[in-house]
Amino acid sequence: MGSPNEPRIPTPSGQGVVKSKATYHHGDLRQALIAGAIALINQQDVSSLSLRGLARYIGVSHAAPYRHFPDKEALLAVVAEEGLLELTQDLTAAIGGLENQPLQQLETTGVAYIKYAIAHPAHYRVMFSTYSSEKTQYSSLEEASQQAFMVLENVIIEGQSQGLIKSGESRQLAWVAWSLVHGLAMLLIDNQLSLVKAEDVESISSFVTRTLIEGLGNSKK
Repeated sequence: MGSPNEPRIPTPSGQGVVKSKATYHHGDLRQALIAGAIALINQQDVSSLSLRGLARYIGVSHAAPYRHFPDKEALLAVVAEEGLLELTQDLTAAIGGLENQPLQQLETTGVAYIKYAIAHPAHYRVMFSTYSSEKTQYSSLEEASQQAFMVLENVIIEGQSQGLIKSGESRQLAWVAWSLVHGLAMLLIDNQLSLVKAEDVESISSFVTRTLIEGLGNSKK
């Protein structure tokens, strides 16, 4: 485990920057609230976020957030949905040039997944926090979650159809793959591994996913 004094893996500059109150125009308060929430989560944690504190942070009245979000959970659901949609885009783009190559796709999705988590830690934490556990309350969030997961499951299914991945319930195998990369992603964004260089992160991500592929491979092939 990494030392508390080790530097955190850097995130893109400008992440979480919000507008001042003077720059608001009609219709952009909602996005300012989302951006402000992400910035505060990066600075503190999900549980510390409150609509009242968020309003103070971006310079609006305490009542202003309620124009768009009835409560904190509704705001976090939108943040989680936004993150899941972005993750799905990244995963889909990563496998775009690897048609009919499920093992390469599996490795690429694992690396892309971890890269997303590192680049967007606030989104990532909300996506898998207790606040997003009741996705059925938010149909669009549930749909976004399923879309992201299906990118991985479809790769598993294709690998099985080609005889490259062991037979079995594709969803369970996808859970195994997801659990592994999710665990690595959390260790990295929580600074529990002493890796700060992008090339080192990509190297361990590739190694972990290749190890996963060896485990999921069809030994009878």
